[in-house]
Amino acid sequence: MDLTVGPNAFFWPAETVRAFYAALADAPVARVVIGEWVCSKRLPFWQDEIPVAVDTLLGADKEVALSSLALITLRRERKLAADLVRVGLPVEINDLSALIHLEEGTPFWVGPMVNVYNEGTLRWLAARGATRVCLPPELPLTSVRVLAETGQGLGVAIEVWGHGRAPLAISGRCYHARLHGRAKDSCQFVCGDDPDGREVETMEGQPFLRVNGVQTLGHHTQTALPQLADLRAAGVSSLRISPQISDFPAICAHYDRALKGGSTAPPDLAGMDWANGFLAGRPGVDWAVTQN
Repeated sequence: MDLTVGPNAFFWPAETVRAFYAALADAPVARVVIGEWVCSKRLPFWQDEIPVAVDTLLGADKEVALSSLALITLRRERKLAADLVRVGLPVEINDLSALIHLEEGTPFWVGPMVNVYNEGTLRWLAARGATRVCLPPELPLTSVRVLAETGQGLGVAIEVWGHGRAPLAISGRCYHARLHGRAKDSCQFVCGDDPDGREVETMEGQPFLRVNGVQTLGHHTQTALPQLADLRAAGVSSLRISPQISDFPAICAHYDRALKGGSTAPPDLAGMDWANGFLAGRPGVDWAVTQN
């Protein structure tokens, strides 16, 4: 079992993106998925960093894939998906409509926004060319076991959401813009003011969700560490580590140590609310040390 860094969900300045991927070159991760998967309007602000990051990561012997958007709705977004295929790197599909640009049998990866909930879906994707699938974070360990076993028979590597706020939904509307009284088309990129998403509280004042432009994330940070032994036994190939603005190299190192037999306690990070309820078959916000 190894580590995969997923695509960054947030809107960061180009210089922050540059430093982030430069640091990953020395991180103990096997592969990195890079690209805009939340909002295509953000891409022009940092897209020039992608070739540099790809060269840096490939030079550090990392596997690199490019991510599609999680919701493709516009003509220019369809063109972006088509352009990804021509780069020559593996493409991670987060919206099945992107498959139209891939010839049948062309290898591709599948991201966590595609609902791979059963063996039939996994078999269909494998027949279409999928070689690696990151399962949606809401699946319980019982389902992960079945899908990991199926994946082994199909030659498809199965990843599990290992660390990060769970991506719960993607929308055609921009919540960040609406919070500031703006329309989506005149958002003024206000999501950049919240580099780890904007906290949403319940009416009782309890942290509940994170808003990230058109994306809704869970407030709690999911971690698969308490179920690490069971995931390994099930045949899971990789843990997916989702980028965050601070402490990321240390987070990767912590998960790497856990994979090598170190502590399976979550990293000691200030202000982090941990959860692993999904894997335990309970509400996602729960903390369930007992393995399923």
